[in-house]
Amino acid sequence: MTRRYALYWLPAPGSRLEDFGRGVLGYDNVSGEPVAQPEGLGDLAAINTGARVYGFHATLKAPLRLAPGATEADLVVAARALAAAHPPVAVGPLRVAALGRFLALVPENPPPELGLLAAECVAALDSLRAPLTEAERAKRRPERLDPRGRALLDRWGYPHVFEAFRFHMTLTDALPEPDRDGWHRRLAEAYAAAGPEPVVIDAICLLTQDGAGPFRLLARLPFGESYG
Repeated sequence: MTRRYALYWLPAPGSRLEDFGRGVLGYDNVSGEPVAQPEGLGDLAAINTGARVYGFHATLKAPLRLAPGATEADLVVAARALAAAHPPVAVGPLRVAALGRFLALVPENPPPELGLLAAECVAALDSLRAPLTEAERAKRRPERLDPRGRALLDRWGYPHVFEAFRFHMTLTDALPEPDRDGWHRRLAEAYAAAGPEPVVIDAICLLTQDGAGPFRLLARLPFGESYG
């Protein structure tokens, strides 16, 4: 069974943001257990089946297979070293937004440090990433990318990196246009009612996926204490 790894940001344990996100998606990627979705919003299970596999997160380095000769321990060591050398990043408040056909939480005013952090995560772990297979590359729909996007995909295994990076926390799968505004309104109201805290990134998380199963937390790696 193929195992994949991803470097994500997950909300702080016990935070209102964590409670909101795992409730909307119906899955807790820390415990690996399903979560009851809130009543009153509509049929959430029907609109985020794909997103549920990943759990509530923001991608810093997209899912990867390990390169030949690389081990899980190598990946943990490299990610821990990256985290230990990094100061916290104050992201601030999030809001519900439409990104193409799906809905996600995005920063109201993303700081430059956020893109720099993501770029460091992409580059620092890339020597441990196996090259994309033809099937993996095809899944990214390279024919829909511009030349720069295809170049990023072929070099880094993912097109939405560096200048194409946008911090987001997915809430839905792709939605039909007639349904999008209603879901946007309901999720924005539910998010405001949850009263989430402004986001500060002070740790990164390694998650694993076995086969087509859901992602689950492997390690939460705090940023360097010298910056506290």
